[in-house]
Amino acid sequence: MDKIIDLLGQEAEYYLDHTCKTIDKKNIHIPGPDMVDRIWVDSDRNVRTLNSLQALYGHGRLANTGYVSILPVDQGIEHSAGASFAPNPAYFDPENIVKLAIEGGCNAVASTFGVLGAVARKYAHKIPFVVKLNHNELLTYPNTYDQIMFGTIKEAWNMGAVAVGATIYFGSEQSRRQIVEVARAFEYAHELGMATILWCYLRNNDFKNSGVDYHTAADLTGQANHIGVTIKADIVKQKLPTNNGGFTAIHFGKTDERVYSELTTTHPIDLCRYQVANGYMGRVGLINSGGESHGASDLKDAVVTAVVNKRAGGMGLISGRKAFQKPMKEGVELLNTIQDVYLDRTITIA
Repeated sequence: MDKIIDLLGQEAEYYLDHTCKTIDKKNIHIPGPDMVDRIWVDSDRNVRTLNSLQALYGHGRLANTGYVSILPVDQGIEHSAGASFAPNPAYFDPENIVKLAIEGGCNAVASTFGVLGAVARKYAHKIPFVVKLNHNELLTYPNTYDQIMFGTIKEAWNMGAVAVGATIYFGSEQSRRQIVEVARAFEYAHELGMATILWCYLRNNDFKNSGVDYHTAADLTGQANHIGVTIKADIVKQKLPTNNGGFTAIHFGKTDERVYSELTTTHPIDLCRYQVANGYMGRVGLINSGGESHGASDLKDAVVTAVVNKRAGGMGLISGRKAFQKPMKEGVELLNTIQDVYLDRTITIA
């Protein structure tokens, strides 16, 4: 706790002492060691999927806490390999990606068919694999924002993955096709006994108004989460909310004034609580993304995100660039510091 307080500095009280007076914590399904028995046993997930969920919850430094720390490295496709790995070229080699996840005490490593397939026989039994099914590749010119499938569910199953992940760009021109594709893929993944994780991202240039970017607005991202759990994501990944009022600002969709006056405030924890609520009040765990690396502030930024996520009722963090764009020792330290937030019992649900 001393390290966490030191990193938060003058903002420690703001984040650690906040009490959420919007959606009461009593209504949230808070992560715990009994997640499979308490949340998933009564669902339609088959026995093998329950085994996969337990394998995900039961690995790494956060094993059997109900919280997860996942290392995601799909940026070689999403942001180009050069842009992603130039800060640390060692991670052009897939084995180093998996080693970082293991050394960092992660619950799982999430990456591409190519990365995980290259080392599956050596590592699939040592750390849970999450195979990312689709990507937006940045070599097509002019670039368009679309997620396309890079492989099949059966391929992921054959390499021993316990889960698959996918992205939907909600709000984009291609989002409805992506919803159908991912829903079908998740159905087959569950049939084969794999868990499912959905990156519920927004993508539309019109989600900006008067210079304000609402791609991370609590109301819009909350709705993206709600669609994500509807197509049976077992975990949803979302960016931490940075503002609110996206529906009202862009004069689009339907909302209710109480979303802004009663269900949220401007505090980051309350905004994140709304994201959690849209995942069936936390039945489907919310993991927030760590975001891009900013250098010296990465450790503090990661701790802030972890504290906000945990105190809101979320399930953990999925942090990639902040970890792998550094020497492995520093990457391990960052991952461990994130995990320390979830291991610290004095950091409670707000």
